[in-house]
Amino acid sequence: MSLQRTRSHRSGPVLVWVLLWVSLHPGSPVAVTAVNLRRFIGCAVREFTFLAKKPGCGGLHITTDACWGRCETWEKPVVEPPYIESHQRVCTYNETRLVTVRLPNCQPSVDPAYTYPVALRCDCGVCQTSTTECITSV
Repeated sequence: MSLQRTRSHRSGPVLVWVLLWVSLHPGSPVAVTAVNLRRFIGCAVREFTFLAKKPGCGGLHITTDACWGRCETWEKPVVEPPYIESHQRVCTYNETRLVTVRLPNCQPSVDPAYTYPVALRCDCGVCQTSTTECITSV
């Protein structure tokens, strides 16, 4: 039994090294591409954790999928009012499903149900105040 344990401990680092080498080797069918998040332009589903709370209940940390990213935006001056032509898109929900959880330690008069969206698909699009917090004026 101790021999098997020793063998598995030795093979662990070797397996990790082999998988890493295969994934980083140019031309590998399972090549991993590193994404520079500072330069990423686009919209993607990404894991997100937040603290769900409401008055009269305790908080609950929830990990869900949310939309994240940057979309191409541009503005150019024009001769006629409003003197600017703009193309502004935001990373926003395209498809979601709602999940309801029970918050802990709620007072008897408070409904413990808390509903939040889970992103299934995200796209660059016009900001919709029904699903996204939008800045409408500066």
